[in-house]
Amino acid sequence: MIETNVSRHHQTFLQVIHSYYQLTKPRIIPLLLITTAGSMWIAAKGEVNPLLLLVTLAGGTLAAASAQVINCVYDRDIDYDMERTRHRPLPSGKVQPRDALIFAIALAVISFTLLSVFANLLAAMLAMSGIVFYVLIYTHLLKRHSTQNIVIGGAAGAIPALVGWAAVTGTLSWSAWLIFGIVFLWTPPHFWSLALMIRDDYAKVGIPMLPVVAGTKPTVQQIWYYTLVTVAATLLLVYPLHQSGTVYTAIALWLGAIFIHKAWQLLHNPEDRTLAKGLFLYSISYMMLLCLGMVVDSLPVTHHVIHVVVDKLHLLVS
Repeated sequence: MIETNVSRHHQTFLQVIHSYYQLTKPRIIPLLLITTAGSMWIAAKGEVNPLLLLVTLAGGTLAAASAQVINCVYDRDIDYDMERTRHRPLPSGKVQPRDALIFAIALAVISFTLLSVFANLLAAMLAMSGIVFYVLIYTHLLKRHSTQNIVIGGAAGAIPALVGWAAVTGTLSWSAWLIFGIVFLWTPPHFWSLALMIRDDYAKVGIPMLPVVAGTKPTVQQIWYYTLVTVAATLLLVYPLHQSGTVYTAIALWLGAIFIHKAWQLLHNPEDRTLAKGLFLYSISYMMLLCLGMVVDSLPVTHHVIHVVVDKLHLLVS
């Protein structure tokens, strides 16, 4: 009987841990971290301090988790009404709002401490600004009141790129702001394609997502425009900023061509939710692979290989 009680207690404890873990919306965080890492590698010219990388990613994870938990506390009323979110820890009663808020504050404090001690104060302040922007500007002011919620609110998801750059250099350059801009411009086509898939849920709870307010056709037109601008912005890292080279250029063009093609298909078939889902899923891979391209291109070994290949080609031609 004692062993059974211990087993049940252990299982309950694990369920509690899992509920708090779910509050952080863990599926969203890896995408934020990959933009942080990409920015760090370019800033460090391919030679990132492993400890700094680990601390920055850990601090970024905690800051993002804190913002998501506060978002869950704020949105628990509409989460209960939406089929997709009804079983989250707060609307289902697995976690109490006060406990969730204490958890969010603890995450933010640990994040700030890690970044300010092991990176620098600028990186720590930027991480905290991301939380404030996401909670106050996006969640409180925009999400329930404006079709521009995702456009302006996208800045919160782009801040990790600034955190990564600041952690390495202690400053923010034009290149840092460009990477921020790429993520900022990418957010509308990424999120609106998801909104097209679940627009009925948003309509049910009165969230003015663009597909709900303006309709499907204007939404896919906006997705098309933002996709074109996003792909064009990725090439500015090559010229005029000269922060990335041949490998990144090839990857950015290849990924961008696919992104544009999928947006073009959706533009001509605005009611096709399968195409919307395909664009949404690809947009995730696009950002992750683009940032991976930044990392690979910045590595010294990549430049060495390119020089060797170019030299051999010169020998063959001569």
